[in-house]
Amino acid sequence: MKKIKYIAGIWMLLFLVSMVSCESDEAFLKEKPQTFYTVDNAFSTSAQVDQVLVSIYSHLRNLWANPDETGWIFAFRGNGTDMFDVASIRRGNTFNNYGTINPDNSYFYENYTTWYYVISRANLALHASELPQISWSSASEKAYAVAQARFFRAFAYRNLAELFGGVPIVTDISTTPKYDYKRATRVETYQFAITELEAIEADLPETTTIGGRLVKGAAQHNLSETYLAMGTQLAADGKAAEATAAFAKSISFASKIIDGTTFKLINTRFGTRKSSLSIGVNVYQGGSSASPVDTVMQTTNYYWDMFQEGNVNYQDGNTECIWAIQIDYAAYKAEDKRSKLPYSRTFGADFRDGVKNHMTGTLEDVGGRGIIQLMPTMYTRDGVYTDKWGTDMRNSDIVLRRRFKGNVAASAYFKKVVPWSEMYNGSTDATTNTNNKSLCFPISCKIATDKYTGLVDGENLSNLFRDDYFIRLPETILLRAEAKQRSGDKTGAAADINLLRSRAQCTYLVTAADMDDNFNTILDERTRELVYEECRWNTLLRMGGTIAVDRIKKYAYWPEAAATLTFSYNLWPIPQTVIDTNKDQKLDQNPGWTR
Repeated sequence: MKKIKYIAGIWMLLFLVSMVSCESDEAFLKEKPQTFYTVDNAFSTSAQVDQVLVSIYSHLRNLWANPDETGWIFAFRGNGTDMFDVASIRRGNTFNNYGTINPDNSYFYENYTTWYYVISRANLALHASELPQISWSSASEKAYAVAQARFFRAFAYRNLAELFGGVPIVTDISTTPKYDYKRATRVETYQFAITELEAIEADLPETTTIGGRLVKGAAQHNLSETYLAMGTQLAADGKAAEATAAFAKSISFASKIIDGTTFKLINTRFGTRKSSLSIGVNVYQGGSSASPVDTVMQTTNYYWDMFQEGNVNYQDGNTECIWAIQIDYAAYKAEDKRSKLPYSRTFGADFRDGVKNHMTGTLEDVGGRGIIQLMPTMYTRDGVYTDKWGTDMRNSDIVLRRRFKGNVAASAYFKKVVPWSEMYNGSTDATTNTNNKSLCFPISCKIATDKYTGLVDGENLSNLFRDDYFIRLPETILLRAEAKQRSGDKTGAAADINLLRSRAQCTYLVTAADMDDNFNTILDERTRELVYEECRWNTLLRMGGTIAVDRIKKYAYWPEAAATLTFSYNLWPIPQTVIDTNKDQKLDQNPGWTR
């Protein structure tokens, strides 16, 4: 399968051009140097414009996969929400202590500026695409390049508006310092993104032959989300009629995908491992990689198929994949050490410390080499599957593994399943139990595997080398469900949720009566379906009201959140550095964050 080839630092070459030879210093001084590159003369081919686009794909890949394990990116992935917290060994990295979370927090600044990096790259590509010296093979080649750039710009502004509200809208290349940027409103920022996406919808293909490139469905999904977000804000502003129109647009764009012929929910076995009706996870005594002493047998299913190597892209036969980041082991070895998903390491449990008398090691029997940069809260791992919600393919042992056998010979559970009561409450000390509970948790098939690539080359069980989803069809369905509920159609919202629950073979299907006004049913279903996939901060903050604060205080693992979160907010603060730097135009701080 051909993939986007990410080339790190290609645009640095534009600034590292060697000097041409000249007859003499005097002659050189008299001539106009040909090596002074500007945004107007640095481009000569359409391929160079495409490389700017590739640099954005690469940036988003690194932002999502976080190969360098950067702290602020874990916040981007959900640290501090109802869904994720930090383990006891990472308490210093908490994003739930509001005694330290303020506009000076670097996590806000890094999240804010990373989207302006995308905007600057997109603006550069758009500028370059109109240069007279650029020759395009066809009008459609240029249209697709422009469409990708405008998509990225809209995508960045949608993210900024969800997280920070109204922000300065920048559409030109800046060649001199500027200190007087003006904030648009949140609605204006959403509207800018919508205008961009609607303008390029027709120029994006239904599908591509190369995995990872943007398609029409990616624009339609983002239009659905952005109209939904804008409608929510309009409703909060008291503009009911405009909000209703926005929700109708959200439903319309989502329906183009859901009711179309390109994307469909997976409900049968497919892909590279569809013939494996069951798998055996080896158990290694004392964590040694010597011959296994036992196995844990698991029954596979089609939900598990979607997270296996070679099964993620639409081109692999995955009809749920609308847009995916590209990971390639050959590229990782040859040139790009960032082409990896370090999920088993960053998201994996640490049984070797949490339940060391029974389990140890870093092999597949314990889910890999976990160091828990991000931990699922009790709500995420257990709460959403209590009582009638428990029978669910997404809660099956192959998808959310809950059975682990002891591999310590002296343990009473050696080669037996260690009960969660022992993992959670095996100590006589309450503090130890609280800490251990943060270290031990079920392992999702989205972050670990029974077949790790690269072990013969010296890799350990830290990284996955499969592609990963940016947009998967179930999220589109959940967006439409929310838009329907906000339009007053709770029956339609329940029907959409049941598309996912029926696919997951749940015994309980929701009804209109389940669709509560705080959107808990939708948020819970998003947790079950999209754990480790969605950007939870974006979801919570665009919901409005006190939903984000209420859920964080309710579900955060550590008590700091409830103790220190004494104010209400539904936007992150504008970073203080941004406010201070914009010295010629006052940028107002978001409500709740004023010093």
